[in-house]
Amino acid sequence: MSTDLSSRLQRVAESLDSQFLGKSEVIRLLLIAVVAREHAVLIGPPGTAKSALIRTLAELIDAKYFEYLLTRFTEPNEIFGPVDIAAFRDGHYRRKTEGMLPESEVVFLDEVFKANSAILNSLLSLLNERRYTSGGQIIECPLISAFGASNEVPSDESLSAMFDRFLLRIRSDHLDAYHFNELLQLGVQHEVKKLRRARPQPLLSAADIHAMTEELARRLSFPEAFLSSYKGLVFQIRAEGISISDRRVVKMLKLFAASAYIDGRAQADASDLFVLKHIWNAEDQAPILEQIVQPVLEAFYREHPDRRRVGALGVGVEALSAEIERIRQVLTGAAPPSDLQLFSQLKALGEIKTALSQIPDQQARALEQRVRQLLDASLKSGRFAQL
Repeated sequence: MSTDLSSRLQRVAESLDSQFLGKSEVIRLLLIAVVAREHAVLIGPPGTAKSALIRTLAELIDAKYFEYLLTRFTEPNEIFGPVDIAAFRDGHYRRKTEGMLPESEVVFLDEVFKANSAILNSLLSLLNERRYTSGGQIIECPLISAFGASNEVPSDESLSAMFDRFLLRIRSDHLDAYHFNELLQLGVQHEVKKLRRARPQPLLSAADIHAMTEELARRLSFPEAFLSSYKGLVFQIRAEGISISDRRVVKMLKLFAASAYIDGRAQADASDLFVLKHIWNAEDQAPILEQIVQPVLEAFYREHPDRRRVGALGVGVEALSAEIERIRQVLTGAAPPSDLQLFSQLKALGEIKTALSQIPDQQARALEQRVRQLLDASLKSGRFAQL
């Protein structure tokens, strides 16, 4: 990978990180999907930045972009283009696909699982084969990646094939309590940009991504130690009853290589196995995958502490320190906190403690001690006896 291309890829990640709080791992997964030319779906409640994140990523890539909110009433001509009336009069059935999904390179389908069968059936082959068939005409589609968004995982078995087209399944949740102040600051900045209709300058082009893909194809070789670890994890995952087909097992190798590529590494290592946490078929499988994969990641980070990528969900130690001080003032102020305030502040302290445990830093250890002291003081205050 050229130094220039590498730096611009990193700038895309940094730009997204600066705009979306606590989404570092989500952002990395989206970039992995782009580099590997695979598809990803974001699942989460409304208001968790799913659509905004995908749109901003698309704005940073100079490529043909298509976006649509799907419903069961959406018609094929809204997605694939209207019927060419002039050709139809001459006895030929085809669509005008200019500017529509078949000719797009980056695609965002909001509420993707709400589409009707007429659209879903056409999407299945388009996403998998990058081909669209209309009236006997086969159109080769330049699609790089398609991103879906949904508030929930589809429960209807008829949608399982569509869900399977998204190699990565990514949760996007509400932020923890200690993010609140930074959330407001970034949220205001985002609203100002929308009011001013400010659009960022693209940092990558479709041609750049194709060059990355060509380079990635030459890097699909893996150390024996890595393949051994991967094999062990796959067997563990299957032993827990989580289905992972042979096809997906092979495709995952491309994602591991893409993760290494983003870092500028020639080969994948154990840190790239974090991707396996995002291959669940049902949301209740996510904690199981976490329990299987996380020990392997922690063992790697103990040996390579400088390689830990996602600490405290992207929040700095200084921000956490400021939040701890804010909570201390609430808990020890002249006016005692209400029961509701007490519970919310203690919940925030618990979240901060978990976040700090992920940061390999002496300052983080000192902050953990401050959190423990606040929790102990609250327990000894006798307030719980009153609740």
